[in-house]
Amino acid sequence: MAFWREPLDSDGVHVTRGVVHIIEERCKGCGYCIAYCPRKVLEQSKSFNKNGYHPPAVKTDECLNCCYCQLLCPEFAIFSVEAK
Repeated sequence: MAFWREPLDSDGVHVTRGVVHIIEERCKGCGYCIAYCPRKVLEQSKSFNKNGYHPPAVKTDECLNCCYCQLLCPEFAIFSVEAK
């Protein structure tokens, strides 16, 4: 997220990071996770799953572990966990 100025307490704020896991065989290629990711971490892959859909692919490691993708997925095909 881009700020027009840096917050005064940014030194003491711990930003969590996440790791996105995709269960490709469950994905139906709806694209909700790609459209609503606040950090644009996901993109549509060029490969197909066994049902013929394009599952999402992780393009950067900027995930904040907000779990929007997990909440929006109608097929429960994606989740994120906090990075260690």
